[in-house]
Amino acid sequence: MSTVISKEELIAVGYPKSTEQGIIREDKALMIQKGYAFFNNKRLGCVPKEAVEQITGIKFYILLGDFK
Repeated sequence: MSTVISKEELIAVGYPKSTEQGIIREDKALMIQKGYAFFNNKRLGCVPKEAVEQITGIKFYILLGDFK
C-alpha cells in the first residue's frame, strides 16, 4: 500500500475539490512545521497518508487504483 495520498485519490474517495485542496494544504503546512522542507512546493500534490489520517480522522485501508 502506498504511504502517500494524492489529490486524485482524495477526490476518488469522495472529497470535493475544494476540500481536498484544503486537506493537502493543511498537511503540507504540518509537514513543513515538522522540518520537512521538501513539502514547501506549490506543485507537490501528494502528502503522507498518516498526515491525512491525522487531519481527517479517517483511516485509509483501501488500496486505490492507478490514477495516471
